[in-house]
Order: sequence, then structure tokens, then C-alpha cells
Amino acid sequence: MRVNKKYSCLPAEEKGIHIINIRAIEDIGYDQHESTLLNSLSKNPDADCKYGLYFRDGKRKVDYILVYHYKKSSAGKALARRAQQNDASVRSTRQDQPLPGKGVQLEMGDAEPHVDYHEDDKRFRREEYEGNLVEAGLELERDEDTKIHGIGFVKIHAPWNVLCREAEFLKLKMPTKKMYQINQTHGLLKKINSVIQKITEPIQPKVAEHKPQTVKRLSYPFSREKQHLFDLSDKDSFFDSKTRSTIVYEILKRTTCTKAKYSMGITSLLANGVYSAAYPLHDGDYEGENVEPNDRKLLCEEWASYGVFYKYQPIDLVRKYFGEKIGLYFAWLGVYTQMLIPASIVGIIVFLYGCATVDENIPSMEMCDQRNNITMCPLCDKTCSYWKMSSACATARASHLFDNPATVFFSVFMALWAATFMEHWKRKQMRLNYRWDLTGFEEEEDHPRAEYEAKVLEKSLRKEHKHKETDKEKLTWKDRFPAYLTNFVGIIFMVGLTFAIVFGVIIYRISTAAALAISSTPSGRSSVRVTVTATAVIINLVVIIILDEVYGCIARWLTQIEVPKTDKNFEERLIFKAFLLKFVNAYTPIFYVAFFKGRFVGRPGDYVYIFHSFRMEECAPGGCLMELCIQLSIIMLGKQLIQNNLFEIGIPKMKKFIRYLKLKRRRSLDHEEHMKKKQRYEVDYNLEPFAGLTPEYMEMIIQFGFVTLFVASFPLAPLFALLNNIIEIRLDAKKFVTELRRPVAVRAKDIGIWYNILRGIGKLAVIINAFVISFTSDFIPRLVYLYMYSENGTMHGFVNHTLSSFNVSDFQAGTAPNDPLDLGYEVQICRYKDYREPPWSENKYDISKDFWAVLAARLAFVIVFQNLVMFMSEFVDWIIPDIPKDISQQIHKEKVLMVEVFMREEQGKLQMLETWKEKDKKKGENCNNHSPRLSRSRSGSLSSCHSYPLDV
Repeated sequence: MRVNKKYSCLPAEEKGIHIINIRAIEDIGYDQHESTLLNSLSKNPDADCKYGLYFRDGKRKVDYILVYHYKKSSAGKALARRAQQNDASVRSTRQDQPLPGKGVQLEMGDAEPHVDYHEDDKRFRREEYEGNLVEAGLELERDEDTKIHGIGFVKIHAPWNVLCREAEFLKLKMPTKKMYQINQTHGLLKKINSVIQKITEPIQPKVAEHKPQTVKRLSYPFSREKQHLFDLSDKDSFFDSKTRSTIVYEILKRTTCTKAKYSMGITSLLANGVYSAAYPLHDGDYEGENVEPNDRKLLCEEWASYGVFYKYQPIDLVRKYFGEKIGLYFAWLGVYTQMLIPASIVGIIVFLYGCATVDENIPSMEMCDQRNNITMCPLCDKTCSYWKMSSACATARASHLFDNPATVFFSVFMALWAATFMEHWKRKQMRLNYRWDLTGFEEEEDHPRAEYEAKVLEKSLRKEHKHKETDKEKLTWKDRFPAYLTNFVGIIFMVGLTFAIVFGVIIYRISTAAALAISSTPSGRSSVRVTVTATAVIINLVVIIILDEVYGCIARWLTQIEVPKTDKNFEERLIFKAFLLKFVNAYTPIFYVAFFKGRFVGRPGDYVYIFHSFRMEECAPGGCLMELCIQLSIIMLGKQLIQNNLFEIGIPKMKKFIRYLKLKRRRSLDHEEHMKKKQRYEVDYNLEPFAGLTPEYMEMIIQFGFVTLFVASFPLAPLFALLNNIIEIRLDAKKFVTELRRPVAVRAKDIGIWYNILRGIGKLAVIINAFVISFTSDFIPRLVYLYMYSENGTMHGFVNHTLSSFNVSDFQAGTAPNDPLDLGYEVQICRYKDYREPPWSENKYDISKDFWAVLAARLAFVIVFQNLVMFMSEFVDWIIPDIPKDISQQIHKEKVLMVEVFMREEQGKLQMLETWKEKDKKKGENCNNHSPRLSRSRSGSLSSCHSYPLDV
């Protein structure tokens, strides 16, 4: 006989019971004709319940879904018999909740397999937990007759009284009947705003929530005693689907299963495999014919489409559907992308300025002039020969595109841009808090995580075993010390691993350059620098992408062994570790090129060697800034293109395809079952689970670092970031709407720890750009030469000034070129880039006075630049208020209006009380006039009569 695996739970008022498990009833021996008759009353039950969005009655909406795996065990019949034997005792103890199988204990001597016992234990836990949910007021309905074999679903509905109770507990602000006028601008500002609205109308999303509002409902924390203040004309829509799922999730976290002294909420049950998934439902389909209008479909059309990339985001609708936390992420991403527009424009202007002045740049013209006939010292020992400086002409001209006076201005501009961006976001955040009724919202302490509860239980059991009296246990630093030590050692090891890989790439560059220099072809020798730089950067990019994924997993593992108490603590610690590791991974190669390459080379005749065989690599004649630009651009663009976009598109598609193949294998061969339309919860189960916003924030924060930290070397970084973010917004939107299960809405008033990380990067960017301009570029040496050494006040002679001379007879034995006549003439003196005394000086090859003058100027520039830009940033921070003036006025107006509402209510109560007193006084006078004797003899009854209004 085919088992009808349907679970129904109606309100206690209607049925007098809470849970009916049809499968267990059949095992016990009850007949199922009534159930079959009920199921046959509806011709198309799936259509009545809107394909899973409602219960089978078509009236109660599904607010949440619990998913579990089940299988028929060989011990099913034995369990049924035991359940029948214990049924009477269970009913006598708990008449209101007859859970099938409750109270059944498997004896140690049973011969059932271990797997069956494990599955039965999970089933007992589910039954107890679901019984507790029903006691909490929720209504449940089970469905195991689905197209997904071995998967059962529990649909959860929160009735009105439960929603009201939990909304009061959570202090949810709900709109009242009172409406008030929002302050509007007047005069010139009003005209300017109307003009801006008309201009931006084509790029506004076509959603009702995005239209400017002139009135707003007064909001107040929901209270059952003050329900008359709220507009309850339509109770079905008063709590939207996002709020309903949030309320149910809070109940799921709070409700526990206490079997075997183990307190387990929904997080613990998910972690232990009792349930395999828990999620709220999407509002409906987003594509196809005859699809009913819903918020998901509207979001897909007006937000999650590449065709609307030029439009503003419907942030209010995103918040309404996904909650405040996700709404704030997309609002922040939108503000960041908008702020990149002016930065991109200025960066393009700086780049075009470099292009326009490249032919007027005297140092590059001197390097390209073959008449100077400057002979440079060999780039490597033995195999490399002397070379002409004019052969590096292309590199010198390209360096000017990024190493010119305009880049200094751009660095100052970007530092102020970062400060302005942070202030603009704070103001935008306050506007959203006001609009979303989050003013005054304070995050309460979250429920402990499942792992934390398990660790505390383990600790308490150990103490009980030692016969010690224990209070409520908690984890101390002593309990976590091994985890802290592991974290410290692990992070140090990972940072060391990153440095080792960068060092390995340096060895590769040096050895490859030496190997290519031996090449017999002139073209091979001429392209050594370009080949080595390009291949090394690609290797760095591949390593960074691989280590990013590895470090993400390691950071999560290190955070898990710490056992943080709440999800918020877990998230903050995970963010800190992941950001630290990924920051070091992404920027270490760039830091090497910017500040270390070419600094510890030595000089001809006294070079610094690695492993006594490889010479440290030098910067190009035009400086290391060009190579820094190449390194930064390839790593930034590669990460954005491969890791952020291809991975985000490809990996979810691949996972979806793999799940599709697995489900295809499980499907029944029954054609009728195969053609049946899937329920909403079945479709959503096949979607990817929501993994949090940390990966989304992380990639944007790393990109923010690329845009600000080394912007002096790559002015086009904001432009490439802008182009990436335009795609990223729609890509993330499409992922949230179409490829992920609907996340539980989480209230939040800010972006949390990410704001502090952004501020830290902004401060660090000022220091790094000061050092890049001062030590990596030739900006300071040019200024020193122009004002201290130039004879005619121009840059003529600057290249010769930066080059020192070396007598080739001073080469160490075995390091001189094998072919000294490669240029066609004998070389006596070669040049190299450094500030050293000439060979004919008394202190030959010692550091010259020019070096110390340039170093002093560089350090002075760092100090002046850093303090000046920091002061300007702080001034911007101070001059722009965090809360917009109109928002502070509206918040004050709301408080005044709320006081007025309550004062009127109190006045009404007082008037009603006075009216009752007057009526009671008149009744008392009438009573005295008609029965004076009764008045004198039974004064007590009259006093009780007079006390009536007070009782009322």
C-alpha cells in the first residue's frame, strides 16, 4: 500500500490537536480513508495552494520551510509496535500534543542497524521540535509526496496572534494611522530639484517605492495594547512576507529540542543534520507566461537585468524584499559606484595630460636622443653586454604617462575623494535609516551559535562527571587559548607563505632574465625586460587567485575553532582574518615593486647576490613606476575579470547543473509524476543557499584598495573599477533574485565593521601614495635638480645628473662581459643609475652628497604631504555633518508628533473617566434621595457603588 506522506496541522481552536503525522498513524494501525477523502475533495490542490505558496486550504500563507531527508528503515514496523504500546502513556501525560513516537526509547540490545537508529533518532528530534513549535503558536503542514525523492518539507505559517506577539517582542516599528507632511524645499532649491527630477526621470526605476513621497506614516514599535493606533484594515498585508519570515526565524532560533539534555535550536538541528535546510520562500516565479505580478518579478525586470544598467537601483524595493542588511549593501555599492564617476573623469584627464606632454618631456627626450651616446653597464654578469640608453626610449616615454606632476595632484584629489565618499555614505545611511524606520534601533544580543552551545555542554558534562556543582557555564579565554595560539601561528604561517611565494617569483624573474640574456637572437635580448615582467605578473595573478580561495577557507576554519558565541562575533572575526590574509596576498607583489625592487642592488663591481649566484634585479632606466603600473593594472583587471565575474557566473551555473543531474537521477520513472508542476518550496530548494555578504563586501574592499592605495601609479584605476561595478551590481542582483534561496531578512542600521576597514584603507592610502610619489617616482629628484643643480632653470641635463660612472677595469673577477666589443667599440667608462662618487674621486663609488640631498627632500615631502592631506581630509570630515539637516528636522518632528498622539490619547482617557465619575455621582444622588434609610444603615454598599468607576 502506498504511504500518503502528508502532514497537516490546523489551529487548536478548530481541531483540538496540534500535530497529525499521517505516516506514523498508518504505522500504528489507523485507517487512512478519511485522509484520502479529504484529499479528493479538491480537484487541483496544487492550484488551490498556488503551487506551494499557501497551505492546502489555500488560505494560510507559507512563511517558512524546513527541509529534511528521510528513508524507510527496516525498523519501521518494530517502532510502530513500540509506539502503539507507549501511545496510552504518552496521551495521559500530554493530552494536548500526541506526538507519534514520543517517549519511545530504543534499547541497547536491539538488533536494528546503526543507520536506522540514527535516522530514527533524527525523526524523534524533529517530532519533539515541531511539537514545541506548535506550542509556540505556529501552524505546520508536512509534505513528503514531492518530486524530489527522499526529501520532506515542513511548511510553517504564523497566525495573526503570533505575529503580533513577536512583533511586540522584537520592537518592530510599524506604520500607524497618523500621516504627516514631509518638509519640502522652497524657492530656488525647489526649482533645481524639479529640474534634476525631470532630467533623471529616464534613469529612474519604474517601481512605486522609488517615487519621491510628500507624506509619510508615523511609525511606532508595535504593541498589542495600542493596536488602535495602527492601520489594521488589511491584516493579511500589514506584516509583509519579509517581516513574517523574520518573525518565524526568531521563533525557530528560540525554540529548542531538549532530547538527551542537549538544547538544540534550528541552527543546531541544521548543523547536526536533523534538518537539511531552512529558508523562506520567494514570492513567486520571475519569468514565464501568465506569471502573477510579484516583487520578485518586478526586481528581475527593473533591477536584476543588464538592460537597465544605466538606471538607479530600487533600493526601497530591495529592502522590502531582502531586508535592511542586504539593502544597505546594495545602497553602499551604488554610492561607491556613483562616487567613482568623478574620480574616473579626473583620472582620464590626468592620463590625457601625460599623453599630451610626452613629447615635451625633456628627460625622456634626452634618453631617446641617440646623439648622447650614453653607454650603460651590463644588466647581468658575463652573458650580458653593455647597452645604449636610447634602447630604453619606449619605456621612458611610457613612464611619463603616469609619472608627471599631474599624478601628485591626483593623489591629493583621491585622498580627499575617499574622505568625501565616507562622509557622503554616512549621510546616505542616515537618510535610509529615517526612511526605513531604523532611527533608535539598537541590535540586541543574538542567540548563541550551535557550536558554542555544544562546547558549553561538553564543558558542563565534564564538570558533572567530576561531581562538581556548576553554575551556568561559559567559555573563558583559557578554554579558547589553544584556538588563539593556532590562529596566531596559522596567520603568521600564511603571511610567511605569501612572502615565500613572492620571493620565489623574484628568483624566477632574475633567473629568467639571465637565461634570456644568453639568447643568440638580438630580438630575444631586446625583449628580456618586457617578457620577464609580463610572465611574472601573470604568475602572481594566478597565485593570488588560488591563494584567495585557500585563505578564505582557512580563515573560516580558524574562526570556527575559536567558537565565537554569536553569529555577529563570528562574522566580525571571520572578516578580520579573511581581510588580513587577502590584503597581504593581493598587495605583497605590488609592495615589492613599489618600495623594494632596485633598492638593494649594490653597484657595478660590488653587486648584492642571492644564493651567491643571482644578482638582485634593477629598475628600468625610467624608474620602477611603469612596472608598478603594469603590475597593478594586470592584477586588478585579472582579479575583477576572472575571480569576481567569471567565478561568480560560472561556479553557480556549474553547481546548479550538478544539482540538476543529481535530481534527474532521483526522479521517479512515473510520467505523470514527472509532468507535475513543482511546488514553490521544491523549486527554491534547488537554488543555491545564501552564504552571507562577506564575499561580496570583500571583493569591493580589495578593489577600493586598488583604487586608493597606489593610485599615483595608475590614474585609470577608478575608471576600470567603475566599469566593473556597473556589471557587478546587476550580476549580484541577478544572483540574489534568480539563483539564491531567499535570505532571512536581517535588520541593520549600518554596514558594520566594513566601515572601519574602509576608513583604515583611506588613512593608509595617504601614507602609501606619499611614499610612492617620493621614493618610487622621479618627482622629487626632478624638483631637487630643477631648484638646486640646474644651470638654466630647465630639466636639461637631468638624466646625466642621475647617472654615476664606473670604470670597467674595476669589475670583480669573472663578472665582466664575455663580449666587451658587442657595441662595436671598446668601453672604458659605463654608466649606472645611482648617486655615487666617480671613479676618479678620492672616495670612489661612495654615496655622494646629492643622494643625501634627494633623500632629505623625499622624507620632507612625505611628512608635508601626509600631514597636509590628513588635515584636509579631517577638515572635510568636520565640515560635512553626518546627519543631513532635513533628516534631523524630520526625526525631531516625528518625536513631537508621537508625543502629541499619546497626549491626545491620555486626554481622551481622562475625559472618559470624568464622564464616568459624573454619571456615577448622579446615580449616587438619586440613590440617596430614594432610600435615605438604606443610605444610613448600609453605607458600605454605597461606598462599593462609589468605587465602581475606580475599578473600571
